[in-house]
Amino acid sequence: MRTAKTISITLPPDLLVKAQKVAQSEHRTISELFREALRRYMASDPEWEGLLKRTRTAGKAMGISSEADVERLSDEYRREKRRTKTR
Repeated sequence: MRTAKTISITLPPDLLVKAQKVAQSEHRTISELFREALRRYMASDPEWEGLLKRTRTAGKAMGISSEADVERLSDEYRREKRRTKTR
C-alpha cells in the first residue's frame, strides 16, 4: 500500500530547469529534491535565523565582511589574551 500522495505544483520554466540540473547532478529525482527542500524549509529555526540576522548586522557595523575578518579578529583577541596573562 502506497503511503505517499501525489501533488501537482507549478514552477516558472527557469526554476524547473535549475531544479532538474540540481537533481541530475545529485543523482536524485525531482521528487526527492523537493522533499528535501521542504524538509529543510520546515526545519529552519526562526530563533536561529533571528540570531544570525542580528549578528550579521552587528558584524557589518564593526566592519566584518568575511570569515577571514572573523579569523583575524579571533587571532588578535587570543594574542591579546595571552599577552595579558603573561604580565
